Formats: sequence, structure tokens, C-alpha cells
Amino acid sequence: MDMPAHPRPAAPPLRRYDELPGPRQLPVFGNLLQIDSTRLHLQLEQWCEEFGPVFRLRLGSRRAIVVGDHELIAAALRDRPDGFRRSLKFEQVWTEMGMPIGVFGASGETWRRQRRMVMAGFDPAHVKQYFPSLQRVAQRLVSRWQQAAREGTAIDLQADLMRYTVDAIAGLAFGAEVDTLASDDDVIQNHLNRIFPALFKRIFAPLPTWRWWPSTDDRALVRSVAEVNAAVEGFIAQARARLQADASLREHPRNLLEAMLVAADEPGSGIDDQQVAGNVLTMLLAGEDTTANTLAWTIHLLWRHPEALARATDEVRRVCGNGRAPTLEQIAQLDFVEACCHEAMRLKPVAPQNTMQALRETTLGDVHVPEGMVVIAVMRRDATSEQHMPHPAAFDPDRWLGDGGPSHAASAAKRISMPFGAGPRICPGRYLALLEMKMAMAALLGGFDLESVGTADGQEPRERLQLVMAPVGLTMRLRERADRGVAEGATIPA
Repeated sequence: MDMPAHPRPAAPPLRRYDELPGPRQLPVFGNLLQIDSTRLHLQLEQWCEEFGPVFRLRLGSRRAIVVGDHELIAAALRDRPDGFRRSLKFEQVWTEMGMPIGVFGASGETWRRQRRMVMAGFDPAHVKQYFPSLQRVAQRLVSRWQQAAREGTAIDLQADLMRYTVDAIAGLAFGAEVDTLASDDDVIQNHLNRIFPALFKRIFAPLPTWRWWPSTDDRALVRSVAEVNAAVEGFIAQARARLQADASLREHPRNLLEAMLVAADEPGSGIDDQQVAGNVLTMLLAGEDTTANTLAWTIHLLWRHPEALARATDEVRRVCGNGRAPTLEQIAQLDFVEACCHEAMRLKPVAPQNTMQALRETTLGDVHVPEGMVVIAVMRRDATSEQHMPHPAAFDPDRWLGDGGPSHAASAAKRISMPFGAGPRICPGRYLALLEMKMAMAALLGGFDLESVGTADGQEPRERLQLVMAPVGLTMRLRERADRGVAEGATIPA
């Protein structure tokens, strides 16, 4: 005898924007006047604690759903580029500032074409061609820090690391010897440093006052964008001249830009030099700030945790202690140093939020997301939550190696902490970024002993968000190694 079928319980109704909790909204402005753009990530994290992992915001006329649950964030990131795109506001402000769109801001088919071109440049065989350039930049960093150590002067940590990353990306990506490390007149760096803060400030500005009453900073930004665009055009022209003069470079490009131009010149690529320029600019901007700030946070956290610092130092000196600039093979063996970088990115993500816009009606968990809705992902919430991570406030690089706890610890950390994003739009430069980080740490720990790292008042450095999150006021004092090691007599392999 057949048993009567029991109907499945009806799924709970989806929650809509107006039904979500959130901070109180004001007429016209919504929550816009409550936003401090330099602390926005901290405000969003606090509101997650107050209202739960999904809540609503309104920024003037723009409505946004804020998501702090890592599984929902991962689902949204995996649904790019078809389900979500960069916000239209981001694209509007970016183009209004006069900058070409690269893979970071592109959408749809334009993104797919550019992604193929950019990934061609990151081919592992090409990376080996670029590596000697990174070795030269690292040696310039050593020389700069040697001088500071001998003079007993404090190093502005973020500024020096910005010089390093500008020089590294110019050499790795464009074959250009910019050499800001040898000078304090960092012209291109000063121009680059204006762009991200201005972009982020304008995205959250209640009114576009720069259109009507441009300030001194607004006028300086116009000049900086023009200078950076001119530099980018120069990089492309120089690369085209090299490709024309030496046909063998099309088979063996020596830098990322040459590889991108070769890919762009393929029949049917759909890529022109304006799109190449957008990606050159993206690499200069994203490659400078994100890597430099992660390095600064890593050094700060290691100083605060002497046992981890001693272990990282021992690894560098054991693996790279032959008096030469580290080779690619040696850098690949710095597993604990890499784990320290990952742990710094978990605790101090330089991209603590990720803003997307829905291209179609969809759902995130039990929330209805209409087409056009802005979704703001709060990236650090679950990565520092006791619900998802053992001892979440601790700086514990072993969690990335699987040596410090349950066997699933490393996979859990990688799943929950997403500093490079996730899904099809995961950062294409993540391998090169880690390479730059490990090379800088090898230069530091191989050639020097740290005397101090900290702020003027001895407090924890403040987190300042200007599209990317940076430590404020960190300085470092160094002492050259007694046995010199990498710091003196280092040679660059041919």
C-alpha cells in the first residue's frame, strides 16, 4: 500500500531591500552623511555586528545591500562577470577623471578580451623572463635601506615600499627603469598617489563639487592624471619600438607589456592600444598600493610577534644565505614568509570591501537582489570571526601551512579569506604580487636586523581607507647584519 506523500515545506519568502535591517536613513541623503570614507570598512564591520551579516544602506539615490557572510560573498564573486559587474559609479568617476578602462574596471565581452590579453602576459614562462628586473629593484631597495641603517635614520615604511613597488611594476610590467628608490623626487609616484584617494572620495561625495568649484587638489589631480597618462603612452611607444626592432621579442617577450601587445596584435583580439593603456594604468595603480601596504602590515605584524619574526628570518637566511640576490627557485622555497603575507592579508586586507552591481535579478541566500542593486562585500568579517576561524585575532602563519591546528585549517583559511577576490575575476596578478612581497621580505630579513617598527605614539597604526587600506605613520629602524650576508657584496645573476 502506497504511503501518502508529504508535501515539502514551503521555502521561506525572500527578504527584500526594504525588509532588511540597517542604520537609520535620512531623507534625501540616506546614510551618505554618516559615511566617513577613510573608515568605511570599519563602519561596515561594526554595522555587521549590530544588524547582522546582511543589511541595507542608501547612499543618496543609490541603494546598497551589504553582505558580510563569506559564503554569500563567494557566490557573488563567482557570478562575475555575467551576474555582477563593477559599480556604474566607479566606472563613471574613473572615466570622468580621464583614465582609460582596464581589466580591473571593464565588464562583459570587453573584460573577457582584456582578461585573455592580460593572462597571456602572466604566463609562467614569461614570469621567468621578468624576474631579473625584480632582482635589480630589490637590490636598489637594499642599497636605500643600507644608507638609512648607516645614518641611523628612521624609514618611512609605506613610502619606501611604494617606491619599491612602483619600480618593480615598471620593470616587471613595462621594461622601464623608473628608479624612484634612488631619489626622493618621486614624480610619477606623487602623481599616482593622488589618483586612488581622489577616486574613492568622489565615489562617496554627496555632491560632485569638483565639476563646479574645483579645489586646489582637484586641479592638481587633473595635472597628475595627464602626467600618468603621458607616462603610460610612453611605456607603450617604447615597447612597440622594441618589438619592431627585434622580431624575436614576439616569441620571447621580456616584460608584461610586450606580452600584452603581442596578444593584442593577434588577429581578432579586439584589443587596441587604448585598452592596453587601461591595463598599464591598472597595473601601476593596483600593483603599487596593494602590494606596498600588504608588505607594511606584514612587517608590522612580524615585529609584534618576535617568534614568527625569528622563524621568518631563519628561513630567509637558511634558503637565501649565499650572498647573492635570491633566485626564483629560492623565493619559491620561502613557505613561511609567504604564510606570513597571507596571514597579514587576512588580518589587514588592503581591499577590505568589494563593491559590485547586479546585472540581473538574483538572490543571495534568502535576500532578493534586483537588477541594478549595489552589493558591498565586507571581506574581513568572517575571516576574523571565532565562528569560522580558531583564535581569529592571533597572528598565526601556521594556519596557512596546516601545521598549527586541524588538518582543515589551511583550506578553511583559504576559503574564507579572499584578499585577491574569487571566481573568474580573481586578481590575475596575485602570483607576481606574492613574488614581489617575498623578494622584499628576503631583502629585509636577509640583510638587516630590525631595531624597531612602530608609530610615533607607540600605538597600533590607524587603518586608513582610500580605495585600498593602509597603515598610518609606520616607521622602521634597521641595523645591517654583522656578517653582511645579502646586504653587502650581493651580486645579480646574469
